[in-house]
Amino acid sequence: MAFPTHYKYVVVGAGIHGLSSAWHLAKELKTRNLGSGDDILIIDKTGIGGGASGIACGVIRNNYYQAAMQELIAHSVSKWEEDGEGYGYYPVGYMQISPERMHEDVGQIHERQKELGYESEFIEGEKDCRRYMSEKVFDDWQAENVTSILHEKRGGYAQNTRALYRLADKAEAEGVRILTGVEVTGFDIHGCVTAVETGRGKIQCDYVILGVGPWATNFWKMLELPDRIDIKDGEGNIHPDIKMWTYMCLQEGTLGVEPSYGMNNQGRMPPVIHLDTDAPLRSSEDGSVITQEMWGIYYKPDFHFRGIQGGAMPYVVEKEEVAVDPYGIDSPDFIAGPEFAHMWTSALAHCQKRYENQYNRYRKEPSGGLGAFSPDNFPIFDVVRQNCYLIADSSHGYKMIGVGDLVAKEVLDDKQVLLEPFRFERYETGKVLPVSNSPFPWS
Repeated sequence: MAFPTHYKYVVVGAGIHGLSSAWHLAKELKTRNLGSGDDILIIDKTGIGGGASGIACGVIRNNYYQAAMQELIAHSVSKWEEDGEGYGYYPVGYMQISPERMHEDVGQIHERQKELGYESEFIEGEKDCRRYMSEKVFDDWQAENVTSILHEKRGGYAQNTRALYRLADKAEAEGVRILTGVEVTGFDIHGCVTAVETGRGKIQCDYVILGVGPWATNFWKMLELPDRIDIKDGEGNIHPDIKMWTYMCLQEGTLGVEPSYGMNNQGRMPPVIHLDTDAPLRSSEDGSVITQEMWGIYYKPDFHFRGIQGGAMPYVVEKEEVAVDPYGIDSPDFIAGPEFAHMWTSALAHCQKRYENQYNRYRKEPSGGLGAFSPDNFPIFDVVRQNCYLIADSSHGYKMIGVGDLVAKEVLDDKQVLLEPFRFERYETGKVLPVSNSPFPWS
């Protein structure tokens, strides 16, 4: 098939957002008698799931301190539930297990979940939390300083590649063309974007949707948008000359045991476990103190990763070369190393006795990688350059399978209330999202 020279809609990125947006847009065009999937082209420089979506841990949760995030994720969880089997979705639930300094925040999350009709249970008090975990979940639970547990009964995790190929099948069934091995090198901009420049030629277009994950900063520059901005906070204070994008290394890994090793007291899949704590973390190897600062981990048995898979807090990557090649999957500098393996396996042992002395079973494989974070660490969903829709998920992406549904409507001038809090203008108006007491920048 000849290389295309014109498409009405060009979607860049064959990850969770690009595929979901293209599929939903095709359906919207047909429903509104405005066209069909034949008007839509997806291009990706590698292939389906070649970026962050393809190695995502797949966790799907509503544990957010920000009301806007909770509402948006509730919408996406409903989308996961519509085709759970097709997406490889495991609705096992999610547990936020926290120390006293997070007690009030997590309580507020629970109250908003009740308002949304998002089923969850809130356990309070150190004794009740330990009893709940040991009797209902893991009889070898031993984490210290836990005074609250938010047990979400919805959510869980999904198999990343299975979900992506399911979306690709849905899009192609609507007539969408997916073209891989095509790298975007720039744009023709004459007020609006008139063409997408690629390594194989120029594609004229009427509209562009960018679902490019950690490459958001590269496309931001191609679109000639500012590297640094002034930000007004919620108190009305102006913070000048703030860096627009920051890269963080998302540290994840897998313990190479059978997934059945991590089953609950009933021999079934447990909820995804997320522990934040201010208890000292000690080495499971020699008992030395790894950290006395606030720390956190998440983990779950995962048949896709063939073990116990999870991660810990990210760290900021300062290296300038990231701006050129932002994705660290092939770079040892940006993959979680032995320090992470030691920390994470020790953290597993802090949580459950069965994980003591398991460091030698840690398996290094592609997972996590780099993420491009906005100034307040939350997504930007907005139109730039008049006809270019930017989906910059700030590494919240994979769980947001429903964003494509909302974006498709917005592309057709049907503004979506759920996306309003995530406009770029929030940095100018002081409507940035509030910050929680979690050690994770995205909670």
